[in-house]
Amino acid sequence: MKNLALLLFLITIQVFAQTPDEKQLKLIYDAALTQGKAYDWLNYISNQIGGRLSGSVQAQKAVEYTKQQMESLGLDKVWLQPVMVPKWVRGTPEFAYFETSPGMTTNIPICALGGSVATPPGGVKANLVEVHGLEELKSLGRKKLEGKIVFFNRPMDPKKIETFEAYSNCVDQRTSGAAEAAKYGAVGVIVRSMNLRLDDFPHTGAMSYGDTPIKDRIPAAAISTNGAELLSITLKLNPDIKFAFRQSCQNLEDVPSFNVIGEIRGSVHPEEIMVVGGHLDSWDLGQGAQDDGAGCVQSMEVLRLLKKTGYRPKRTIRVVLFMNEENGLRGGTKYAEEAKAKNEKHVFALESDSGGYTPRGFSFDCSDANLAQAHGWKKMFEPYLIHFFEKGYSGADILPLKNDQIVLAGLRPDSQRYFDVHHSANDTFDQVNKRELELGAATMASLVYLFDKYGVVQ
Repeated sequence: MKNLALLLFLITIQVFAQTPDEKQLKLIYDAALTQGKAYDWLNYISNQIGGRLSGSVQAQKAVEYTKQQMESLGLDKVWLQPVMVPKWVRGTPEFAYFETSPGMTTNIPICALGGSVATPPGGVKANLVEVHGLEELKSLGRKKLEGKIVFFNRPMDPKKIETFEAYSNCVDQRTSGAAEAAKYGAVGVIVRSMNLRLDDFPHTGAMSYGDTPIKDRIPAAAISTNGAELLSITLKLNPDIKFAFRQSCQNLEDVPSFNVIGEIRGSVHPEEIMVVGGHLDSWDLGQGAQDDGAGCVQSMEVLRLLKKTGYRPKRTIRVVLFMNEENGLRGGTKYAEEAKAKNEKHVFALESDSGGYTPRGFSFDCSDANLAQAHGWKKMFEPYLIHFFEKGYSGADILPLKNDQIVLAGLRPDSQRYFDVHHSANDTFDQVNKRELELGAATMASLVYLFDKYGVVQ
């Protein structure tokens, strides 16, 4: 009995020893984990709407749905911000094979890269040249590349624990490969998917032709990692194999769309604006659940959690669901342009665009003084296993807001599984864990609460 009484006494002391901030964080996490809405919102966006290519009917449905849900939260204001966006359509499913000898073919999973032109109606068929980077094209020159299909096969580096670093180190072959190969007379490019595991899912993503004249643009497609491995081995055994692929994608005229915005007006400093957001558009192959439906519903949940726990923000807090991050960044650019035109004072922005996996912490793009302030709060996050508070990249959509005063932050979930589904057909709702998603939303709401309460260091 004495031991039990001592235990109860110690627990009581611990509870009463909590600071007001620690109590508020616990309220936020408890509400997210027991009364969360993010998972239900994501279920609808993923399964009832699906992939949301910029300019598509599905993207517009997502705009309407998220606006309606934000209005139901009783926010002070909800509105749509018009933005013109590019419209690229995939067309009929892509088809590819390699031919080892006349009539002997093996089918390979591919998908067109976003922004690519189509092949001729009958497709493209040519010998392959395997390279491992853009620099290698220069050494080969026109003599060895003209009339060929260039096969970019530089994998993501598995030794990189930070998988976004591995992605950054090889994504240039996807974004610029076609433009560079066209300079040497290539007739098409095939790019290894940005994926750390071996599977049969080709991963799309944005590519650019730069200033390449329209008549000189060549089709570009991604090949699955299993397909890339097989193709590379076969090419070493038989350098004369031919590769054939067909795709019917199109770049159409820009169309109108919207950023979706909702806010709680600040009670003390309404002129100081804090943003939390993700991008509402996605690629079309899957449902866009992890990229970036998760970030959108987490951002909406931040405002709901603050209201649910009875917290009244000092500053104006906005959730912004940006349109067209994937193939243009028009939404983020438009939001920043209008903020500047209205002379709005943005002091903080947080983006979630790394998936709805277990949160680990945040990366900050800010002054040393503001980073030190965030480090001062780190102890409060440790009970929730949040430990990463470092300088680094924040997010594409909030980057246009950057200036010397604002604090930009990015939620950093565990990234080891993210590129398994990134931009591919298996980015679906069943890949999202409810508890992980809720923990991420609570972690974001907690950081927003602290920066709102204490402000940024000027």
